[in-house]
Amino acid sequence: MKITADALLFDMDGTLVSSMESVLRCWNRWAAEYAVPAEVWTGVELHGRPDREIIAGLLPPDRVDEAVERLTDLELQDVAGGVVLLPGTRELLERLPPGRWAVVTSAGRALAQARLREVGIHAPLVVGADDVRRGKPDPEPYLTAARRLGAPPERCVVLEDAPAGLAAGRAAGMTTVALTTTHPAAELSADVVVPDLSAVSAQAVAGGVEITTS
Repeated sequence: MKITADALLFDMDGTLVSSMESVLRCWNRWAAEYAVPAEVWTGVELHGRPDREIIAGLLPPDRVDEAVERLTDLELQDVAGGVVLLPGTRELLERLPPGRWAVVTSAGRALAQARLREVGIHAPLVVGADDVRRGKPDPEPYLTAARRLGAPPERCVVLEDAPAGLAAGRAAGMTTVALTTTHPAAELSADVVVPDLSAVSAQAVAGGVEITTS
């Protein structure tokens, strides 16, 4: 399938990179420090959701700010060696024209940029949890990225692995490409479903970028 767009908007974890080993290490340590029982938090969906939203469901309101800061500190300390590129990421990004793509993530911007630097990705724009009031599945993160790139939402393609992120892309009126890197295809509602970014190729065209999925 060929899709022509003004901009490509990528989720980070599970789409471009995997940092789940680091995420789990940090959450385990955080939960121990804040005396959150394992049986309480291990059943919580961590992937594709802002840390603040998750923590707000586990702790009293007056502890949330401090707890979010502590988790961020733990995650920033665990970046080295804790992030790996997923298949097809580097090859696809190297073919994209400047200013035609962004990373849109539920992680904070500083943490996202640190993880991307760890694997040599230099994103022209990163929209993180601290750039929006409402995270995925709300469309605000993707609409913010589109606005900053100067691209109409209907001319943007969202590439995502998580149901919440795909819901955000659909709500923003964007074309969605789902990757089965973390969820089976049956759980993903999208215009196109592919195994990973190795099934996506791209080339610059007048005024934008054309991607082909296989």
